[in-house]
Amino acid sequence: MWGGSGAVRALTRAFGRRRAAAALLGAAGGVRGTLQNYNWKIQLKSSSTLPVSLTEIKSSMLTMKRLFSTSHSSVDSKEMKKFQLLAHKWWDEEGEYSALHSMNDIRVPFIRDTLLNMSSNYHLGNPLSGVKILDIGCGGGLLSEPLGRLGASVTGIDPLEDNIRTADQHKSFDPVLAKRIQYKSSSLEEIVEESMETFDVIVASEVVEHVADLEMFIKCCSQVLKPEGSLFITTINKTQLSYILGIVVAEKIIGIVPEGTHEWEKFVPPEELERLLESHGFSVKTVNGMLYNPFSGSWSWMESTSINYAMHAVKSGAQGQTSPTDALSEMESEQPSATAGTTL
Repeated sequence: MWGGSGAVRALTRAFGRRRAAAALLGAAGGVRGTLQNYNWKIQLKSSSTLPVSLTEIKSSMLTMKRLFSTSHSSVDSKEMKKFQLLAHKWWDEEGEYSALHSMNDIRVPFIRDTLLNMSSNYHLGNPLSGVKILDIGCGGGLLSEPLGRLGASVTGIDPLEDNIRTADQHKSFDPVLAKRIQYKSSSLEEIVEESMETFDVIVASEVVEHVADLEMFIKCCSQVLKPEGSLFITTINKTQLSYILGIVVAEKIIGIVPEGTHEWEKFVPPEELERLLESHGFSVKTVNGMLYNPFSGSWSWMESTSINYAMHAVKSGAQGQTSPTDALSEMESEQPSATAGTTL
């Protein structure tokens, strides 16, 4: 933790033996000292006749929470450093994110058609009007914007502030999107308390292979999703073929994505993802294989899920709750001009 005996010797040379020892003891005992100091303050308060204010109680509780926090989060700091360097390149269709731009050709229809097939009614021109979507790991807004153009109310979150700045700037060019989309620099865990069962749909596209704690991530998804809400995930399978094509070829040979973008150990087999989803109250409805052609720069669906795949899962329902399909139906009933059964 301290860098071995070399760090001790360096401290000794710089400060002398006594001061170096004091520095090490002070660092090692920092938390213990803070706790002792906290306990002393509590004892002092309890022995005093003065009442403890609500502000002081809250402050003490916050201090203890921070002391005992393990900083456990689904956000991987190493992953953030990777994407920090590319925050300004999201909307370069020929750049590092070109594959994500072309993925919209299949992932947007997949989301749209799945939701519409769950409802008999929708509004022509704005088929997802009335649907609240959470786009997790939204980056520069590559997926949030087309979903917003379909009429959805989209909240895009990303832990990188630079990504959010890029997304905000790009949506500002379209007044309609500026009203339909809001972006937040936040992790999923940070919005759980304020967003319990808020969203009709959650989208996590090319995200789960980058999270630090997948089970926590799925649990938080369940918490912010309404009963009978839909969760859409696209990610990479953990196979020998995905390693060869997804890392060796894509990163090291062709350079479709920057080298080091992915770690094969964090790829997720569909069976494992389905098990995690089911253990948190989801029912998996669809699993489709995806294939990227680096020569044409296009994506297509395929039967095999050995490389990339897309998954749609539905959270178990609760009586009296509004589902995404109900939201679509409500919007239809409010707009008499809506047309059902129109091909998009």
